[in-house]
Amino acid sequence: MFKKILIANRGEIACRVIKSARKMGIATVAVYSDADKNALHVEMADEAVHIGPPPASESYLVMERILDAVRQTGAEAVHPGYGFLSENPRFAEALAAENVAFIGPPTGAIQAMGDKITSKKLAAEAGVSTVPGYMGLIEDAEEAVKISREIGYPVMIKASAGGGGKGMRIAWNDDEAREGFQSSKNEAASSFGDDRIFIEKFITQPRHIEIQVLGDTHGNCIWLNERECSIQRRNQKVIEEAPSPFLDAETRRAMGEQAVALSRAVDYSSAGTVEFIVDGARNFYFLEMNTRLQVEHPVTELITGIDLVEQMIRVAAGEKLSIAQADVGINGWAIESRLYAEDPYRNFLPSIGRLVRYRPPAEHVSDTEIIRNDTGVYEGGEISMFYDPMIAKLCTWGPDRAAAIETMRNALDEFEVEGIGHNIPFLSAVMDHPKFTAGEMTTAFIDEVFPDGFNGVELPEAELRRLAASAAAMYRVQEIRDARISGTMDNHEREVGSDWVISIGGNDWPVTIEADRQGATVKFADGGAYRVTSDWLPGNPLAILSVNDERLVAKVERIPNGFRMRHRGADLRVLVRTPRMFELSKHMIEKIPPDTSKMLLCPMPGLMVSVAVEEGQAVEEGQILCTVEAMKMENVLRAERKGVVAKINAVAGDSLAVDDVIMEFE
Repeated sequence: MFKKILIANRGEIACRVIKSARKMGIATVAVYSDADKNALHVEMADEAVHIGPPPASESYLVMERILDAVRQTGAEAVHPGYGFLSENPRFAEALAAENVAFIGPPTGAIQAMGDKITSKKLAAEAGVSTVPGYMGLIEDAEEAVKISREIGYPVMIKASAGGGGKGMRIAWNDDEAREGFQSSKNEAASSFGDDRIFIEKFITQPRHIEIQVLGDTHGNCIWLNERECSIQRRNQKVIEEAPSPFLDAETRRAMGEQAVALSRAVDYSSAGTVEFIVDGARNFYFLEMNTRLQVEHPVTELITGIDLVEQMIRVAAGEKLSIAQADVGINGWAIESRLYAEDPYRNFLPSIGRLVRYRPPAEHVSDTEIIRNDTGVYEGGEISMFYDPMIAKLCTWGPDRAAAIETMRNALDEFEVEGIGHNIPFLSAVMDHPKFTAGEMTTAFIDEVFPDGFNGVELPEAELRRLAASAAAMYRVQEIRDARISGTMDNHEREVGSDWVISIGGNDWPVTIEADRQGATVKFADGGAYRVTSDWLPGNPLAILSVNDERLVAKVERIPNGFRMRHRGADLRVLVRTPRMFELSKHMIEKIPPDTSKMLLCPMPGLMVSVAVEEGQAVEEGQILCTVEAMKMENVLRAERKGVVAKINAVAGDSLAVDDVIMEFE
C-alpha cells in the first residue's frame, strides 16, 4: 500500500480524499494556489505545496507544477479528485512516466470515455442503448442548425470534452441552435481547452439516473446501484439521491449490467459512473461515462457502506476488489443537497465574499439517521471568484425516503451561512415541494416548479402560526432581558406585558402570552393555543424550539420590534408589537425604493466578456445586451423590454461588482 499520496485538487473533494487516506494510515500532500493558502484542505494535509496564482489555468491545471510537487514530496500516487486534471489522459501518462500511480482508470479508458463522441460509438458497439444524435465534428453554427433540423428539435448542444454542466445548451429552434452552438463552443474552450461540439436529441420529460461502477485491474467489475440526479439547474446537479424513487428492480439490473458491459469494453478499473437519461416508460439511454469520482458519490456510500475513495486507492495499489456483485445491497435511503455560493433570489447568480458565519449541523451516525457534511470551507474563510461556487455537500440518510427527507429538512434549517448569498432557502423549498416528496421529478423540475425564478416560499397558515407563537415567546424573553438591563440604570425595572400583536406573512394576530418557568403558552384571539418551550437566549442566531411538542428550527436575527426569521425556505419579517404600537403603525409612511427600471444592473460579481449593443441603439425585448463571466460560466444578460441605450458604463475586460450599472436606457 502507498505511504504517501498527493491530492491534485482543492476544496471539499481534497478534504474528502484526505479523510479516507488518513483512515488508511496514508500520509497526504495538498497543493494550493495563492487564493487557497489558508484553505481547509491545506490545513488538513500532512504537507502542502504552493503551485501558483489563483486562476486554475495558472495553478491547478498546470501539470508540470503538480508533477514538481510530486517530486518535491516523494508522493507515490496522485488522486485527482474531480474536475481539473481528473479526466486528462496526458496527466495520467505523465505520472506513469514518473513511476507514480494515478488513482483513477487507465489512460485508454479516459481517452475513450472522455470524448463524448467516441464514447457513444463505443457504447453502441457494447450493446448499450444510446440517444439519437450526430457524433461527428461540427464546423460552424449553420452546420449546427442543419444537423439540428435533421435530428428534430429540441436538441442538446454539448461540448465533447465537457462536464459539470458547462458547454451545454438546449435549442428549440434555429436561432437558439446558432446561439447555443457559439456559447457552448466558447465555454468549452475556456473550461476544457477543447471546443469540439456535438448534438443529440433532447428527450422531453427525462430523468437523469446514473450507475456507479467499480472495477479492479484483475478483471473484476461491479455496479453499486443508481443515483437519481434529475433536479438540475443549467445542467448542473443540485440534489441527488440513492436509490432512485422511479426505478424498479428489473430496470435497475438492466442499467447496471449495461454499465458493467461498457466498463469491460474499455478495460475499466477504479470508480466510475455511467450516466443515463430515462424517459417516463423507463426506457434508458446512455449519456456519458465519467471516468472519475462523482461529486454525488456520498449517497452511494451511505446506502452501500462502501468507501469509494478507499476502493480507488486500493485498486490503484494493485489490490483485487474484496466486494462481489452479490455483496452489494441497498440499505435505506440517502439524499445530497449541494450548497452553492449563489443567490437564488437573483436567479442563482454567483456570490463571493467572506463566510462571516459558517455553522453546519453536527455530523452524527445512528440507527435511524445519519448527517454528513463534505466541505472545504470554514468560518472566516472566503469564497473566491476563481473556482466552483460549491460550499458543501450536505447528506442525510434514513431507513426510508421519507425519513431521509425529514432529516434533510431539519439539517438545512440548522445550517447557518452568513456573509454571502447561498441556496439553502431553495434547497429547503425543494424538500417540501409535493412533486419532490412524491418522487415525481424530471430534469425540468426547477423550470416547471419555479418558472419565474425563486422568490422565496409562502408558508401555509398553520406553519405561520407556529412561527408567530415562537416569535412571541422569544420576544417576551428578549423584552424581559432588556427590561432588567435598563432597570439596573434607574433601579426601576419596566413591566413586560402579556398582550401583543404578531405581524407575519400578511397576517396580524393578537395574542396573549401566559408564561411559566418551563416555557410559554401563546393564545391567539381568534382561537388556538401553542405551547412553546426552548433554551433559546437573546443573541443566539439559531432557535431550536418545541411548539406543541413538535420541533421547529429557525434562523433568528433581531430587528426593531421583532425578528427576521428564516425557516423552510421562507425569509420572514416578524413584528411583535403592543396593541397600541400596532394601531399607531397604521399611520406610518412606507419608504418607496428607488426606480432602477431604466438601468441594467450587474447581477453578480464577474468579468465583462462582451457588450453586444451601442449607445443610441434601439433594442427589443429579449435581445442580448452583454455577457458577463462569473465562476467559469458565461451569463448572457438580455433586455427586459423595448428601449434605447442611452449610456454604456462598462467595456469588455472590466471587473464588475453586484449592482454596478452596466448601461442606462432612455
